[in-house]
Amino acid sequence: MIKACLNGDRTRADHPGVPITPAELADAAAAAVQAGADALHLHPRGADERESLHWPDIRAAVEAVRAACPGIPLGVSTREPIVPDLTERLRLIAEWHPGPDFASVNFHEPGAAQIADLLLARGIAVEAGLFTPEAAATYLTWSGPTHRILIEAIPGISPGTDGPTAAQSILAALPTTDIPLLVHGESHWTWPTLHWAQAQGHNLRLGLEDTLTTPTGERADSTADLLRFL
Repeated sequence: MIKACLNGDRTRADHPGVPITPAELADAAAAAVQAGADALHLHPRGADERESLHWPDIRAAVEAVRAACPGIPLGVSTREPIVPDLTERLRLIAEWHPGPDFASVNFHEPGAAQIADLLLARGIAVEAGLFTPEAAATYLTWSGPTHRILIEAIPGISPGTDGPTAAQSILAALPTTDIPLLVHGESHWTWPTLHWAQAQGHNLRLGLEDTLTTPTGERADSTADLLRFL
């Protein structure tokens, strides 16, 4: 499967085509699905265009994308930098109802297990985001059901000198599992990681959150534009 990551923490200064508003997210999602995406990952924004965990902002984005892409699973991020204070982050997530289909939880961040447990209590499936082997070890101490494990090769955070090496080191920290795996890289690790993951038969993620350029180094127009290279 291919999951499209529509915006992440990108701003219009990074790329004028980064979708920010619910309407823009809906248009980008529809184009990505038409280009082959099976699932969607987005970072809803507030009126100030900054990432938000407030339920009105989450709801507006989720409802717009669901209307544009009926039946396509969609998820959001719970990453620590959006709301650094764990207590406040938990309070905001507790207000999500009915919420997205799934949400990613970064297991290198403090309080990951609490966030994952809260999501499950709200009826929201958990994607376990693993940036490092140490995060994989932390994840293995959590006993909750997991929708999908994300193997995330992030330059400057994940170990190794390239994306495939980083992904393999994280995978090596996991036991054999029936839980679906998805592999992706960011920045200059994006395409080498994806090419390796494709050869291994893993699920993939791609979009403007991960990279702004095509494999040939040209600036992509959109997430849908990037997906045509898979």
